[in-house]
Amino acid sequence: MRLRRTAVALLLAATTAVAGVVTAPLGATPAGAAPTGSTAPADDRPGGDRAAFPTGTTTAADGRTDLTDAAGRTLRLRGFNLDKYAEVTEQDVRALAAQGFTLIRVAVSWTRLEPERGRLDRAELARLQRVLGWADRYGVLALVDFHQDVYGPKFGGGDRGIPLWATRDDGLPFESDPADWFAGYFQPAVQAAFRHLYDDPDLRAWQADFYTRLARELRGHRSLLGYDLFNEPFGPVDGDPTDPAVLAAASAALEQGRLADMYRRLITAVRRADTRSWLFVEPTVLVGQGVPTRLPGFTDPRPGGPRLGYAPHFYDTAVESGADWDPAGGFVEAYTAAVTAYPAAHRLPVLVGEWGPPSARTPGNAQLVRRQVAAMEGFAAGWTMWYWCRGTGGYCALDPAGHPAPGDEPAFGPYPTAVAGTDPHTTADAAGPTVRWTSDGTGRTTVIALPAAAFPTGVRVAVTPAGARVELDQPAGERAGTARIRLPHTRPGTPVTVTLTPR
Repeated sequence: MRLRRTAVALLLAATTAVAGVVTAPLGATPAGAAPTGSTAPADDRPGGDRAAFPTGTTTAADGRTDLTDAAGRTLRLRGFNLDKYAEVTEQDVRALAAQGFTLIRVAVSWTRLEPERGRLDRAELARLQRVLGWADRYGVLALVDFHQDVYGPKFGGGDRGIPLWATRDDGLPFESDPADWFAGYFQPAVQAAFRHLYDDPDLRAWQADFYTRLARELRGHRSLLGYDLFNEPFGPVDGDPTDPAVLAAASAALEQGRLADMYRRLITAVRRADTRSWLFVEPTVLVGQGVPTRLPGFTDPRPGGPRLGYAPHFYDTAVESGADWDPAGGFVEAYTAAVTAYPAAHRLPVLVGEWGPPSARTPGNAQLVRRQVAAMEGFAAGWTMWYWCRGTGGYCALDPAGHPAPGDEPAFGPYPTAVAGTDPHTTADAAGPTVRWTSDGTGRTTVIALPAAAFPTGVRVAVTPAGARVELDQPAGERAGTARIRLPHTRPGTPVTVTLTPR
């Protein structure tokens, strides 16, 4: 619960007796080197080229489920949230892609898209189409987030959330608290509004109809990863909400009952128009307090394999309330334990839809960012940090010049976007970042994003086992590069290590 709460291409290939080693200082083009821009398949390349669309999943022995592309490679998606605090621009999407990110989470508003029952606002829809068009152009995937905060505009939620015409509060009182906006969820009027949304047949039908019509409008975009079906769901709390036991019981009842029923309706609603997209369900925000979700499993009516995922948020309550993070509090450990059992039981990929402190400039919060990035390596197929914007504080992940904000640098590190193998992990070793995975023996290419923020003067790449072919694309300036690694002669199960040393 929180106070809500950013050119010279080089191609080299070399091997040694122990490891393949490629060195790429910026601005140096060795004899015979050629640009790689036209050599990689479109879905091989991150950022400004093309993020691969996930077509399936693979589940490891430990129960973790990962996204895979059409070639069977394991995917990692990373990016940022957009379009809540300020209207997204083409420059936002272009800059995000140039940094090597492959995903945006776009907050959309039912009240803005359907201000009157039965009429989609064509200007708002065209604006959303433009955002997805930019994602198409710059090669990133887009997750459409049906966003709400404290239900909707009737209760100070700005222009996000459920429309006034779909708000029924039974005339009950509502008093806003500017110092604690989240407390609005416990106001009688807001509680009543959620109860009606979950229970009233006409509201349920109208909401489902809206999802179907929007999915029909957006389904042509190749960048459309899918939908986060309901942001930070909440519901009735019978009793004292300051009592953790009462709140946990209310959350469990919601997830097992009303919320589960809503997700079933919305999955069916989207599938009436779109069988390609991925559909993600969110637990209540109590997962951030280490409370495991009680959501049931869901069935995907699309033909072929299911395309369902789990999209929890990753926030520390004390940090969101203004404290500097205390690693002794056990937040990361408790969250990790709480968030992993549900997707393992139902074979769902995890995409963390929101995470990050209000500001990473303090020592504890800077450590929290490092710990969160490392923790998500262990359980998430992807994440979108909150929030892509420039500023001198708050949630902005960029400073005024567009560089990583102080403390947020770990979010701008290298990562594998498509791996010919399983269990990819990136660690920040003393010598430099290291990417490891287990080869599938297919000889397909693994692609690693090399953000310029992490390697401003170039990178040296070392690969084990021997015999690796390494193609390095390291543009000059502030654009991400890529390392494309192929191991044609490995057996399935061979450990692979790629060490990335800044020049």
